[in-house]
Amino acid sequence: MFKRIVAGFDGSPESEHALRLACDLAQKYNAEIYLVHTPQPQTVAFAMGAVAGYHAVTTLPSPEEVEKASDKMVKSAEAIASENDVKITRAQTERGDPAEQIIACAEACDADLIVTGRRGLGSLGSLLQGSTTQSVNHHATCACLSVV
Repeated sequence: MFKRIVAGFDGSPESEHALRLACDLAQKYNAEIYLVHTPQPQTVAFAMGAVAGYHAVTTLPSPEEVEKASDKMVKSAEAIASENDVKITRAQTERGDPAEQIIACAEACDADLIVTGRRGLGSLGSLLQGSTTQSVNHHATCACLSVV
């Protein structure tokens, strides 16, 4: 039924849950997992602000810090997949609009399913501009599963 599954991942608990579900489906259907993490400087600043001594409010992270945080996110996602006996076929970490990146990946790999968390680290911004998941569900040409 599913041969290629795209999973959006931002490191939030919701995206971790979505990835675990995508891995479960991948196991059941012998499907490939394509991971999409779209690094956002504001999100990296928020995450780094949890570390004592970092002034996330006054300083956005450098491009190097964003890349380092993105690599850390991919490693975290790979660990989750490994725990579920699944290997991520490809991880995409390009900057841009997360919904557009997820949809582009799904189109490029001819995905059967996109799995995203219903809410992620962009929850505050979604109040003003609409969530990534809503946009993916509206514009994707394959099945979408939003995970609570």
